Amino acid sequence: MNSPANVPAKTCRDAPILKERGQREVFCGLTGIIWLHRKMQDAFFLVIGSRTCAHLLQSAAGVMIFAEPRFGTAILEESDLAGMADAHEELDREVERLLSRRPDIKQLFLVGSCPSEVIKLDLARAAVRLTQVHAPHVRVLNYSGSGIETTFTQGEDACLASMVPVLPSADQRELLLVGALPDVVEDQAVSLLTQMGIGPIRVLPAPRTAEAPGVGPNTLFACLQPFLGDTAAAITRRGAHHIQAPFPFGEEGTTLWLRAVADEFGVDDETFERVTAAPRARARKAIANASEHLHGKTIFFLPDSQLEIPLARFLTRECGMEAIEIGQPYIHKGLVGPDMDLIPAGPTISEGQDVDKQLDRVRAARPDLTVCGLGLANPLEAEGLTTKWAIELVFTPVHFYEQAGDLAGLFSRPVRRRALLKLEAAE
Repeated sequence: MNSPANVPAKTCRDAPILKERGQREVFCGLTGIIWLHRKMQDAFFLVIGSRTCAHLLQSAAGVMIFAEPRFGTAILEESDLAGMADAHEELDREVERLLSRRPDIKQLFLVGSCPSEVIKLDLARAAVRLTQVHAPHVRVLNYSGSGIETTFTQGEDACLASMVPVLPSADQRELLLVGALPDVVEDQAVSLLTQMGIGPIRVLPAPRTAEAPGVGPNTLFACLQPFLGDTAAAITRRGAHHIQAPFPFGEEGTTLWLRAVADEFGVDDETFERVTAAPRARARKAIANASEHLHGKTIFFLPDSQLEIPLARFLTRECGMEAIEIGQPYIHKGLVGPDMDLIPAGPTISEGQDVDKQLDRVRAARPDLTVCGLGLANPLEAEGLTTKWAIELVFTPVHFYEQAGDLAGLFSRPVRRRALLKLEAAE
């Protein structure tokens, strides 16, 4: 039910959302392969796409030509696009060649792209067929990494969601952490929870197929990334219970995330304080040092990474910034609602993108910092605006206590650089 129009919103959850549909500036979901292939040690991502797809992955990953990465591209040639060749036969042949050369592969993802979707190549049917051929040694799954309708972080969401239906059933009460994090950050999270006596703890994605977590009615899961809407829905359909909380960015977000998990497992206040007191103090000190140049500064989020709302909560509440507009490609209140509850009403909340209209608002507001995609950053910098690349926030360790100061530093550096440039120009 909608809130009465005459009742002023107190938080951003209650505020009206400006929904825009127009031209977009985003990377495609294939980008997620860059961090996912590092997490899953016996998986391989085979993109069914064009040479452009291959060039994107190669350049984004920075893989040297003699390296042996866990991803590749099956190139769709003109004959495939024109329907002159049987793409399924060619795909079967390429998969056979790949698996014969790489016997270490236990899980193969067929990743759809814009070209494969345009020609209506049925990768779901291909995955079933190839699983029957190569089981039990290899399990073949499929998901879409196309950028036609989605933003780049949704590649991870689609990948993890494709895994949920084939996860084993489980009756044991355990915690499932959902989302890919750098190993060092994941270890920190697991360590904090283990010190509180919480366990067993499983993760999705697991490093190896044999370690895949089970899911059942006694599973409690907490998302580590705010762009996992489809994955969360798929796990919920398996009967698991979702622990909702602000996302673990900064001291406040991390503490509230840990507190929500701890409450579900009956952790007492004394234990919680004993485990979190020291890292909380370190995080507060690091944020204070790194955010000195952010206090009182304005920020404008263009929609890109799906991290915008939790980051806005962190920057406004812990770094003293003022948000003018918080744009996010898709707003899933079941995931980011707890963060929206903590942001006082005031900034414009926008969902989707009409890039020309949003750029007009950026130019009118002249914020101290604009968070945007790579394609918009240089033009805005040329107009005298300070920018932050949204994609850097996905590739950099920023979750939990020990990374809180680094997260604040990612935003303070461009602001400090602009101030130094102005000072040098004045001299």
